[in-house]
Amino acid sequence: MEIHRYEKLWFGLSLLLIVGFIGTITYGAVGAGVQMVSDDGGTVEPSFSTINENEKFAQQEDNQAVHVEGNEYEVAVIAQRFSFQPGTGSPIQVPEDSRVTFYVTSPDVIHGFSVVGTNANTMVIPGQIAEITVEFDELDSDEPKEYGVVCHEFCGAGHEEMAGQIQVVPEDQWEGDA
Repeated sequence: MEIHRYEKLWFGLSLLLIVGFIGTITYGAVGAGVQMVSDDGGTVEPSFSTINENEKFAQQEDNQAVHVEGNEYEVAVIAQRFSFQPGTGSPIQVPEDSRVTFYVTSPDVIHGFSVVGTNANTMVIPGQIAEITVEFDELDSDEPKEYGVVCHEFCGAGHEEMAGQIQVVPEDQWEGDA
């Protein structure tokens, strides 16, 4: 039985396309440095009173990142209908050239936590503490740089208004404990 040359050509192109798709998916999952969000953050009873009693969320004051050591900082964020606390009323301030770990939870419904302009993106499930780390580079000038924080999971009638901000400031302008 003889296979027509056009059938051989289409068969070869189809195989090449499939191998190309598999290669693209493999690169996107492994080569680009994409990581799953850690579930090491723990859990908390999903109510306002118990979240505020949790050690991570009790130490959060104002809108400042908490200095851990070196250039590492922590920020505890509560995502609730329809705001991020801290972040919505006034921006969360972090110093430049820092590595900030966000601990995010929700007392009411499922929300999203996405820092615009970075690869930080996680789902916020009531009772679960999502832990996600973002590295902020040095600033090019003495002007602060702002990043938006958005909810990407539909959480109710005011979902489109749920947004916050992170402000990266020069280290000499940062008001936290260095």
